[in-house]
Amino acid sequence: MEKAGINRFLQMHELEELRLEAYENSSSYKEKTKRWHDARLKGVKEFETGDKVLVFNSRFKFSPGKLKFRWTGPYLVKQAFPSVYVELFGNENTFKVNGHRLKLYFDRVDTTVQDDITFFPKAN
Repeated sequence: MEKAGINRFLQMHELEELRLEAYENSSSYKEKTKRWHDARLKGVKEFETGDKVLVFNSRFKFSPGKLKFRWTGPYLVKQAFPSVYVELFGNENTFKVNGHRLKLYFDRVDTTVQDDITFFPKAN
C-alpha cells in the first residue's frame, strides 16, 4: 500500500510538470503569433477635421449580394479622438464610429483639361 501511495504521488507530480510545460508552450506560441501579427499591421489611420471618409457597412456581412457596395458615404469628419474613434457628420446628424471602419474619400478630379498641342501633318 505504501509503494502504491508513493507511485501515485510521483504520477501526480509528473502530470503537474506536463501541465506546466504545456502552459509555457502555449504562452510562447501566443507571443510569437502576436509578434508576427503586429509586424504585419498597417499604420494607424489618422483623420483630420474636414476630411471626407467612407464607412464600412458591416450589416451586409451575411447576405450582401455579390456586387453590393459595402461602403457608405461620404461623411465629413467633425472631430477625431486619440482613442481611434471619429465623430462624423452626414445626413443632418452626427455619430461616432471606430476609425478602423473608415477610409478616406477622394473627390473625382476633373481630367477633361486638354493640352494645347498642335500636330502638323508631315510633308512628303
